[in-house]
Amino acid sequence: MKASPEIQERLKFLSRVVNKEIKHLKYAANQVFGGSLTYEAVKALDATPDLAMKVEAFTSRFCRLQDTLGDKLLPALLKALGEPDRALLINLEKAEKYVWLESSEHWIALRQLRNQMIHEYIENAQTLFDALTTAHDNMDILEQFAAKLDKQALELVSAEE
Repeated sequence: MKASPEIQERLKFLSRVVNKEIKHLKYAANQVFGGSLTYEAVKALDATPDLAMKVEAFTSRFCRLQDTLGDKLLPALLKALGEPDRALLINLEKAEKYVWLESSEHWIALRQLRNQMIHEYIENAQTLFDALTTAHDNMDILEQFAAKLDKQALELVSAEE
C-alpha cells in the first residue's frame, strides 16, 4: 500500500519531533537525576523552586514524549501501513505484533505514572518520588519504542520516494 504524500510528511515531521523530545527529556533527566535525586529532596520541593522547576520539566517531557509516540506517531504509522484507526490499547497491541513494543501492559503502567507525577504528588512526596524514579528507570522503553517506530517510518517513507 502506498502512503499518501500527506501521511509521508506527517511521519517525517513526527519523527523529527520525537527525536527532539528525546533530546529534551534526556537533558531534563540529567538535571533532575544527575546528582542522584533523593526522597528528602522531593519532600522539600516547596523550599527548592529550582529543583521543582526541573522536576516539572522532566515530568512534562516524559508525558509529552509518551503522548507523541502513542497518540500521534504510532497511529500515523499504522495508518500508513493500511491499519484502521483504533483506540490506544489496540494500537499498542498492534505495536507488539509488529515487534515495535515489548509490552503494551508495561506501556500502560508507565502512562499511569502521569497522574502520580502531576496530581498525587501534591499530597504525597513518596508517591512523587516513586513515580519519578520509575519514569527515569524506564526512559529506555520510550527511547527503544521511538527508535523502532522511527526506523519503520523512515523505511516506509524512503520506499515510497
